[in-house]
Amino acid sequence: MQLKWLEWAKQIQAISQAGLAYSKDMYDLERFEMLRDLSVEILSEYTGVEQEQVRSLFAGEKGYATPKVDVRAVVFRDERLLLVREKVDGDWALPGGWADIGLSPKEVAAKEVLEESGLIVEPVRLLGVLDKKFHDHPPEPWHVYKMFVLCEETGGEAQAGMETMEVGFFPKDRLPPLSQGRNTLKQVLWLFETKGISQEVRLD
Repeated sequence: MQLKWLEWAKQIQAISQAGLAYSKDMYDLERFEMLRDLSVEILSEYTGVEQEQVRSLFAGEKGYATPKVDVRAVVFRDERLLLVREKVDGDWALPGGWADIGLSPKEVAAKEVLEESGLIVEPVRLLGVLDKKFHDHPPEPWHVYKMFVLCEETGGEAQAGMETMEVGFFPKDRLPPLSQGRNTLKQVLWLFETKGISQEVRLD
């Protein structure tokens, strides 16, 4: 669900961030700072979150504004998909999280699976890259690309991690309640269909 005020706030924030990074004129810098303040005020007004908290989470970055990258690992055991139950909301998601500086997508996928499920995997193929704004995720202040990486289980033992409560493998017709901010039902069902498609995509 896309909210116009949220889209406007994100665009204003991106414009102000780029302007503050590249402008040399002191008056332009002042105007870009005013734009950043406006984006913070809009988000605070509509969400009820204090402006200082919004500023630290939403408007604290420097340099050219780019989308965030969320890497999700796709691990099948027979015809069942690996999901982990998140502590933050009690619902289930593909193992994954924000891409880390210094790690390739395949390294992020393997790290997240180990940390969240206790399993060791070998990433083998990129299944897809999706823009969250075109899918039924709850609104959020960032523009996010989602990468789905198919992985093969090679070892380890299923166990919950610091951010997860449970670990399980689920068939397509018996999926648990999903964490909508992380993966939608439509996306998960798509993964069951996509995993068998043969293609070569580098993940380094």
